[in-house]
Amino acid sequence: MSSSKSGSSGTTGKPAAKAAATGAKAPAGTGGPAKTRGPAKTGGSARTGGSAKTGSSAKTGGRAKASAKPESHLAMVRRARRTNRELAEVYPYAHPELDFRNPFELLCATVLSAQTTDLRVNQTTPALFAAYPTPEDMAAAVPEEMEELIRPTGFFRAKTKSLLGLSAALRDEFGGEVPGRLDDLVKLPGVGRKTANVVLGNAFGVPGITVDTHFGRLVRRWKWTDEEDPVKVEAVVADIFPKSEWTMLSHRVIFHGRRVCHARKPACGACPIAPLCPSYGEGETDPEKARKLLKYEMGGQPGQRLSPPADYPGKPAPALGAG
Repeated sequence: MSSSKSGSSGTTGKPAAKAAATGAKAPAGTGGPAKTRGPAKTGGSARTGGSAKTGSSAKTGGRAKASAKPESHLAMVRRARRTNRELAEVYPYAHPELDFRNPFELLCATVLSAQTTDLRVNQTTPALFAAYPTPEDMAAAVPEEMEELIRPTGFFRAKTKSLLGLSAALRDEFGGEVPGRLDDLVKLPGVGRKTANVVLGNAFGVPGITVDTHFGRLVRRWKWTDEEDPVKVEAVVADIFPKSEWTMLSHRVIFHGRRVCHARKPACGACPIAPLCPSYGEGETDPEKARKLLKYEMGGQPGQRLSPPADYPGKPAPALGAG
């Protein structure tokens, strides 16, 4: 694909919903995941200790036993890296879920994505970029007209102010080009570290960790860190993984958070990395019930992009007003 491809793994030929479509692995002890990706035995029932009650390596009290002996930092790092490798197998097609054709479009789309879904942004930006294809065009826009175009994304007045401000800055300070340095990007109106890392990682190929709501929630659920501040979360995770993994790690974790490991009711019984999760059992553990909680391509539904990458195994999202 275009510039978005730099954020994609580029791997093809992998089936969608590799593990979740067949059920969850039976949670094992801290020694690592079971190799099989088949359904957990006994219908996925879980003990109150968190581990599934099976005849495999997950013996009684697997999670409770682990909690009695705190996990060392080294063991956590090994588990985190193994989780990333497992996620790479499940989501070989992970990618940024905002439609864009160049750095300017990605920058604007990321600003618009605050407090709304990527799907709604993708349904809104075609008209926006048709009206204002360059920073110079957008900087000269009539605010009220732009507000109407981006109204579906919510907070449209504040977002219009940010888009007008960053477009003017790009025009006046950067020759109409989006800068490829974090220090420059965060100086633009409405652009913070999260937005800057999205643009750097996916439009310029510069490694960055995107700490959005899903990413922060999952790394805390997985006990990689207990930090709440996004900047501190980014620093902790950056120490666990090599720089070359940062961008794709972000995509994989966010993909998993949107599809399987939901905030209110995670689909534990259909989770392909359940053996590596110290929080297994917080959600639905029955495989059949858990599969009904899966979203997007994992649940057989359209994704968030109207123009997804070629290797995306799901269906494109509908245009605004089409469903």
